[in-house]
Amino acid sequence: MGEFSFNEHHQNEVVNYMRFARSKMVLRLKTIDSCFEELKDSRLVEETFTVDEVKEMLDGLQAVVRGEVETELINTAHTNVLLLRQLFSQAEKFYLRLQSDISELENRELLEQVAEFEKADFKSTDKKNPEPSKPKLAPLNEGGVSELLKKEIARLQEENDKLKIRMRTLESQAMSALDERTKAERALKDLQQLQGDQQVAAQSQEISSLEDTVAALKGEYERSLSANSASHRGLQDNLVSAKHDLLRVQEQLSLAEKELDKKFQQTAAYRNMKEILIKKNEQIKDIRKRLQRYEPNE
Repeated sequence: MGEFSFNEHHQNEVVNYMRFARSKMVLRLKTIDSCFEELKDSRLVEETFTVDEVKEMLDGLQAVVRGEVETELINTAHTNVLLLRQLFSQAEKFYLRLQSDISELENRELLEQVAEFEKADFKSTDKKNPEPSKPKLAPLNEGGVSELLKKEIARLQEENDKLKIRMRTLESQAMSALDERTKAERALKDLQQLQGDQQVAAQSQEISSLEDTVAALKGEYERSLSANSASHRGLQDNLVSAKHDLLRVQEQLSLAEKELDKKFQQTAAYRNMKEILIKKNEQIKDIRKRLQRYEPNE
C-alpha cells in the first residue's frame, strides 16, 4: 500500500474499512450458500426431474440469488456514501472542498495493488488472529481541528497587531508632516511680514522726508510772499512742482514696492520655502492615501 503514499493512521483506516467490507462479503456469501443448501434439501428429494421442474428450480434459485446480490450491492453503495459523508464533514470543518476522480475507481493497476495489499494484510491477520476492532473517526471538535483554529486565530491576531503598529506609524508620520507644514507656513508668514514691515518703514521715511520738504517749501513760500510779493508766483510754481514731485515720488515708491515684492519672490529663500511647502503638501497627500488603504470600510 506504500504506492498510495498513505501515512500510518490513514493506512490503518483503510485496513479497517477493508475488514468491514470483507466481513459483509463473507456474511452475504454464506447467505447465498444457504440458498443453494435450502434448494438441495427442499427440492432435490427425487431421483429424476423433468426439464420444466429443473427450469422452475433454477429460476427460483436465480431470483433468490439475484435478490441477495442486488441487496448487497445497494447496501455497499450506501455504505460508501456514508463513509464519504464522514470524510466530507471533516473536510468542511477546515473549509476544504474535496474532489474525486471516478475514472480511477476502474484503474486495473490500482485495483490489483489493493488486492495484493488485502491478501498480505489478511495473511498476517490470520497468523496473529487479533480481536476485531471498531475504530471511530476522531471527534471533529477536539485535537487537530481546535489546534489548527488556534494557530489560525493566533496568526490573524499577529497580522492585526502588525497592522495596528503600521497604522500608528503612519499616523505619527502624518502628524509630523502636518507639524512641519505648519512651521513652514508660519516661517513664510513671518518672513513676508518682516519684508512688509521693512517696506512700510522705508516708504514712511520717504513720505516723511517729502512732507518735510513740502513743509519747508511752503514755509519758504509764505516767508517769500510776505517779504516780496513779486516772487509770489515763482514760489507758487515751486510749490506746484514740489507737489508734482511728491506725486511722482509716491508713484515711484509704489512701483519700487511692487518691484521689491517681485524680487523677493525670486529670492532663493522664498523659492526654497515654496518648494518645502509643495513637498510637504505632496507628502501629506501620499500619507492620506496610504491611511485610506489601511482604514476599515464602514
